[in-house]
Amino acid sequence: MFSLHPRLDADTLLLGTLPLCQVRLHRDSRYPWLLLVPMRANLTEIHHLSEADQQQLMRESCQIASLMEQALKPDSMNVGALGNVVSQLHLHHVARFEGDDAWPGPIWGALPSKPYEPDALAETAQFWRQALAAMDGFVPAA
Repeated sequence: MFSLHPRLDADTLLLGTLPLCQVRLHRDSRYPWLLLVPMRANLTEIHHLSEADQQQLMRESCQIASLMEQALKPDSMNVGALGNVVSQLHLHHVARFEGDDAWPGPIWGALPSKPYEPDALAETAQFWRQALAAMDGFVPAA
């Protein structure tokens, strides 16, 4: 049975679901940052998914990256599956801009997280839920 790692739960906000993955907003306001978390139990690596789920994950990841690229026009889209801190399989999608707080280096460990103010978090979540609504199979979180 799928359950979300407590660290992912604490660091992110559920926006909704796609056929395979939860779509989550990272609470660090320094960067536009969405995560995909496959709703499968006990997974740590992409190659642990079935072939069909691997293809679905790639489809959903590309859709999220394209959506972020169209909405934000970043200089670069960083997509990565890092399991060093949280072993549960999840994919980061981070829109990067020249001059952002960590540019051109990686965001991990560059600076402490800067949480959204409550109103900004609600506005950002609403923005992404509206954008995600155009994706086939997206179901917004209640």
